[in-house]
Amino acid sequence: MQSLWMLFASLMFSLMGVCVKLASEHYSTSEILFSRGVIGMLFIVALVVLKGDTLKTPLPREHMRRGVIGVISLAMWFYSFSLLPVATATTLNYTSSIWLAAILFGVAWWRSNARFEWGMAATILLSFAGVMLLLRPSFAPEQTTAALIALGSGLISAIAYLQVRRLGQLGEPEYRVVFYFSAISALAGLAGCLGLPGGSFPFMHSHNLAGFGLLIALSITATIGQIAMTRAYRLGNPLLTANLQYTGIVFSSILGILIWQDQLGWRGWLGTTVILIGGLLATFYNQRKARPPTALQADKSLADDTA
Repeated sequence: MQSLWMLFASLMFSLMGVCVKLASEHYSTSEILFSRGVIGMLFIVALVVLKGDTLKTPLPREHMRRGVIGVISLAMWFYSFSLLPVATATTLNYTSSIWLAAILFGVAWWRSNARFEWGMAATILLSFAGVMLLLRPSFAPEQTTAALIALGSGLISAIAYLQVRRLGQLGEPEYRVVFYFSAISALAGLAGCLGLPGGSFPFMHSHNLAGFGLLIALSITATIGQIAMTRAYRLGNPLLTANLQYTGIVFSSILGILIWQDQLGWRGWLGTTVILIGGLLATFYNQRKARPPTALQADKSLADDTA
């Protein structure tokens, strides 16, 4: 099942989150974006050379659109890591699965003119209730803005995932999608370094070996995670993939506890549980609606029509 690639991607993104949080003590968000893009590009180029493939694409506009949306979300997520516990920042970003289910539900409802489906609405509201439970105990009042930034990154991520799936449906391989995303990330990071107040060319300050190691680690884990995620969304069921993305919350929570002794409190853990349940129910609801009727159901429907 191709959607299972999301499990591996979630682990990679959780490790990336740890590296981003540690690297943010040495580098700005723009510098992290720049290095993540450049190292990611080099990684993909090496992969393409080994495979004998090409990076030439017939879909430059689609890549640009996906890249810009993705970079905005990524920058917001990276910034939130510097201000929030890893588990909180990751959980709020992973509300992208809830947003994705809501978007797909809304589009399907609009196009088919179907009656309002209260079951899906209930699962979405349940997940948002979990988000609210998690927010209250997991950050201080002065971190509210950072939490909203992380939550916003989740919404924008959902739109980016739909773009990833579209590129896959148009025939673009994973490595090409990730390469152009990395290229746009590098350009955005460079622009941030040069354009922000007091900015300068990236890395024009003191460094240490640990900082460089973190940049390399976060870039490699991010790139590998992007490849796995792109494959999952390209070939798998988008809602099942979105649901499996929630395993990143578990990975990040464990890492946060082990490294920073993060304390979510009982409300935080309850909120995380509610979010997971909401995501699972939303996925189950969509899968059930998409399931073809059984022979018995078809016979009953035919009998009703001919009665």
